[in-house]
Amino acid sequence: MKHDSELRDVRGNRLIQRYTPNERTNHWITAISFVLLAISGLAMFHPSMSWLYAILGGGQWTRILHPFIGCVMFISFLILALRFWHHNYLDRNDIQWMKQIGDVLSNREDRLPEIGKYNAGQKLLFFTMVVCLLLLLLSGIAIWRRYFSFYFPITVIRIAAVVHAAAFVLITGIIVHIYAAIWIKGSVGAMTRGTVTYGWARKHHPRWFKELIGK
Repeated sequence: MKHDSELRDVRGNRLIQRYTPNERTNHWITAISFVLLAISGLAMFHPSMSWLYAILGGGQWTRILHPFIGCVMFISFLILALRFWHHNYLDRNDIQWMKQIGDVLSNREDRLPEIGKYNAGQKLLFFTMVVCLLLLLLSGIAIWRRYFSFYFPITVIRIAAVVHAAAFVLITGIIVHIYAAIWIKGSVGAMTRGTVTYGWARKHHPRWFKELIGK
């Protein structure tokens, strides 16, 4: 990572690459797909939100596009999961991090165990997304009327429709993810520019920082 030491921001702070261009593209395809799915899903969920149909061109287009966008998101997230799977194993430091959630919320990071590339909250969200997207894929296939639903008995379709409500868990998790990214200054920049400062890495992910610079 010698080349990273040569990267500097406009203030002269040394920068470390946190995400490659391919990783960022992968993330934003997943994110944009999620937003479109959330909007179209909510539009179909309840009449009070039917005004959201207009965003994808009306009710008919929304019903047509929703499952195809779902396939795009699943494939994109699958690639993302394979990229970052090895960074998301929970270890003893993560367990201790969760026990000290009060220090986390109070920004007393000096009291926390050393964190790798991702903290326990990010890892739990990762596995929540894995489970939710598998449930959404399987249930979505069962209720995809145009292509697959006629292969399943009505009881399975009804159960699948209920299981598909796992989308609400996913939406809640992503809202927390967005809030945390805004709360931790520099996190959004990491996923747009791809780099973070040495200070940011040392403060928020000290173990990852030490591994990266070889100390």
